Amino acid sequence: MRKRCQWCNLNNPLYISYHDNEWCSLNLDDKYLLEMLILESFQAGLSWECVLNKREYFKIAYDNFDINKICKYDDDKIKELLENDKIIRNKLKIKASINNTKIFKNIQKEYRSFQNYLKKFTNNEVIYEINKTTNNLSDIISKDLQKRGMKFVGSTIIYSYLQAVGLIYSHDEDCFLYKEVDNINE
Repeated sequence: MRKRCQWCNLNNPLYISYHDNEWCSLNLDDKYLLEMLILESFQAGLSWECVLNKREYFKIAYDNFDINKICKYDDDKIKELLENDKIIRNKLKIKASINNTKIFKNIQKEYRSFQNYLKKFTNNEVIYEINKTTNNLSDIISKDLQKRGMKFVGSTIIYSYLQAVGLIYSHDEDCFLYKEVDNINE
């Protein structure tokens, strides 16, 4: 049996699949970057496993994370989301997800993509580190996003986000996916 990061619940096939195939795997597609930003913001105060278990329902509720549709969500859609017992029904997080999506879209316009915005901070490099929940990069990006008006994007959430999209590589030393360095341009 393969050793995995200690946080990975081996009794949850979704979690194992996420750990093995997605977490810390570089994916800078803007649609994916938006999906993960929304999902990570819902994690605040909860476990990632809780959010992950509801991911498919979020996909349905959020129109497959279509940025243009989310930007047009109104009070009726907010009410619909609040009544959807398959997702996390936190009014502040729901409103923040819509607001954050609008800001995400503005950042895309400014930088031609959200990926380009992130590259401004990362210099196109992946950080390899373990046993952290924040770092200088997550602090800087968090502050910039908050300055732009995003909510639920504190440094810990942004650190988790950067791990999720593969800009921070954090597999435990005894995990079968552990590595210390890679070339992002390969």
